[in-house]
Amino acid sequence: MKKVSIIDVAKQAGVSVSTVSLVLRQKGKISAATIEKVQAAIESLGYVHNVAAANLRSSTSNLIGLILRNFSDSFSIKVMASIVQELEKQGYMVFLGQPLNDDEHLARCLLSFKQQGVAGVIYLAADATKAHLPERIRHCPLPLVVVSQSLIDSPCDLVMRDNRQAANLATRYLIEKGHRNIAYIGGTEDNLIREQRLLGFRSALKQYGLVTREESSPACDDGTWAASYVTRQLLEKNNTITALLCHSPDAVIGCLSGISQVGRTVGKDVFLTQQVALVGFEDMLHVNLTSPSFTYVSSASEETGRQAAGLIIRKLKEPELLPQRVTLSGQLVARESA
Repeated sequence: MKKVSIIDVAKQAGVSVSTVSLVLRQKGKISAATIEKVQAAIESLGYVHNVAAANLRSSTSNLIGLILRNFSDSFSIKVMASIVQELEKQGYMVFLGQPLNDDEHLARCLLSFKQQGVAGVIYLAADATKAHLPERIRHCPLPLVVVSQSLIDSPCDLVMRDNRQAANLATRYLIEKGHRNIAYIGGTEDNLIREQRLLGFRSALKQYGLVTREESSPACDDGTWAASYVTRQLLEKNNTITALLCHSPDAVIGCLSGISQVGRTVGKDVFLTQQVALVGFEDMLHVNLTSPSFTYVSSASEETGRQAAGLIIRKLKEPELLPQRVTLSGQLVARESA
């Protein structure tokens, strides 16, 4: 069976080869009627456009390198899915790299990107204890967009969550529900996400004239057991606490366990002194399958992915574009736990 060429498409549509090429590349001023004729010819003949060959001829690329270092982080996974979906809509493909947390693997990943001819790189930062990027990323020769859950002090194009706003929003919601003794559970002392959220948490308390108590924001290692332990200790020492902000999904599960161990109830209770409201910072389907369903401030992961994809495309089209910083706010989703 003869392979269908661009010449065959041009003959079928009654236009020049250059016109077909412009339609395929979505370039030039081509009338809607001509585009329709070309598309009809492509469909009729079963022509498949070889994008890689076209890119090679024009010294361009539709490949975007995506570096994801942590596949256990639900935020990063959701952002990755959104990035891929948005780039595919715009005619780009993603080349995924997952280097380990060392310089050698990262260098190998970037070299692989270069060998594959990627046009730009999106880096999903994974270490919330460091405000700076790895040196290899800081000196990446390709157009670069960074996605982070915490502040980055390196000059770069950045898309990030507004953790301070998220905690402030959650705390104000709880205060307006009548809670006056609220605690923040989880995150290690050196965690930058925790640091920013505590700023938002404390600013909301101050706004309503409430006292900030250092003991009401215990840090702990990641993991459900650690969160359960500090929750139980906190509630045993201070039974007037009626609401908890949960740093992470593990903290949520740990808080549920700790609350149960001291004989109290999540969400509404017949006895007001028994209830403990819970609010988190991302949707957790496996928790929301239980009762009560979980109140949270959205992580804006889908919008984060869309913004990152849009920014890398703009950088490819406008190389002189000044560095952009996009900060995304979450929305509170009220359910039964608070």
